[in-house]
Amino acid sequence: MKGKYHICVQNSRIRYEFEIKRNITIIRGDSASGKTTLFSMIESYNRLGEDSGIEIVSKKECITVNNATWDLVLDKHNDSIVFIDEDSPVIKSQEFAEKIKNSGNYYVIITREDLPNLPYSVDEIYGIHNSGKYADTKRIYNEFYKLYSVSDDYDKKADIVIVEDSNAGYEFFKNICSSKVSVISAGGKTKIRELVSKYTDKDILVVADGAAFGSEINEMYLDMQKNQRTKMYLPESFEWIILRSGLIDGNRIATILDNPEDFIESSEYFSWEVYFNKLLVKETEGTYLQYSKSKLNSSYLNDKEKNRILNVIKIIIGIICD
Repeated sequence: MKGKYHICVQNSRIRYEFEIKRNITIIRGDSASGKTTLFSMIESYNRLGEDSGIEIVSKKECITVNNATWDLVLDKHNDSIVFIDEDSPVIKSQEFAEKIKNSGNYYVIITREDLPNLPYSVDEIYGIHNSGKYADTKRIYNEFYKLYSVSDDYDKKADIVIVEDSNAGYEFFKNICSSKVSVISAGGKTKIRELVSKYTDKDILVVADGAAFGSEINEMYLDMQKNQRTKMYLPESFEWIILRSGLIDGNRIATILDNPEDFIESSEYFSWEVYFNKLLVKETEGTYLQYSKSKLNSSYLNDKEKNRILNVIKIIIGIICD
């Protein structure tokens, strides 16, 4: 399954309207914010159809799963949008992660907890609020809003740059950063927060793959509110940065990057970062820019190539370079 889908769920009192475009979407929020109501309305429609008084407008079938039969339901459905409520502890299991990894469905998971077993994007974590539209009617209009907006206010020189990976991306940032900046590899997204906590007296920039950093962003976000000396830069991935630079078949690749949801098949790619890596490897195979995630090709450090990449990340250049 791929593509972007507009969904409307409504009855005479409540209307939800939103779009999803990745295989995993997370809905968070406190009690009484409307999360469970959305799930219950879809569940009622699945059981009763039009007799439920609920209308669902969607190009793909919307279904719900419960704890007892979740695996059986998923076996029977493909190319559907699956809603899962926070009362289902199965979402935290590795069994569930493996089950949906090669699934042709999209998943909308309602949860207040972080799910480290799933690679979801920081851009696909939402809350629900009353938008204030249609104020002259009796219907409550609800829509999704992004919960995490990473600041682009990079106003202080960084003392330390912490890079999520230890391979090509780390090598690139180590090369371009000022000699006054320490560049450290976290060796994985789960280790970033602990590493940041060791340098609370420093101005830190964290560079991580936003496409799969969703399970870490909540705690990091809270830490950043307490210590505003830490900033984050969360592109989809390092490979996405290179692709966005236009070094490889600019127009065609740009079309993909502008609407990746139209090209990324969920049953093949659990996370978008995997797709961008495979795309870059494929597009550069047999060329002087041949890419390997394990070790940076030195051609990317040539002035011309490096400057094209720097142009993509120019928002942070001022705080990490001389």
